[in-house]
Amino acid sequence: QLQLVESGGGLVQAGGSLRLSCAASGRIFSRYTMGWFRQTPGKEREFVSTITWNGGNTYYADSVKGRFTISRDNAKNTVYLQMNSLKPEDTAVYYCAAVTKVYYSGVYYSREYDYDTWGQGTQVTVSS
Repeated sequence: QLQLVESGGGLVQAGGSLRLSCAASGRIFSRYTMGWFRQTPGKEREFVSTITWNGGNTYYADSVKGRFTISRDNAKNTVYLQMNSLKPEDTAVYYCAAVTKVYYSGVYYSREYDYDTWGQGTQVTVSS
């Protein structure tokens, strides 16, 4: 079974940057589509970004497009989310997730129910 552990969250001022990391273990990470989601209290989990198994396709929510960049290093079993120009509304718990039921897919997935493996989340707080 694939395990995912996020890190890199913290407190940052508006306009600042953070890089989140998600380290995978337990299964062959390199064959899975990976994604980032976020959630604030009282709201549903929101799609942020996704990347296909080889990094060939990426996709972003409109709210983060141009500010966030997703990438992966399959040799290190890690997916990243570089977050620039952060805004207070980016404050949330950020979750890493994997689509493990499909291998080597070139299709990106933006719906929460497509993902079957989740990390525990990392808190990102952006102060104004």
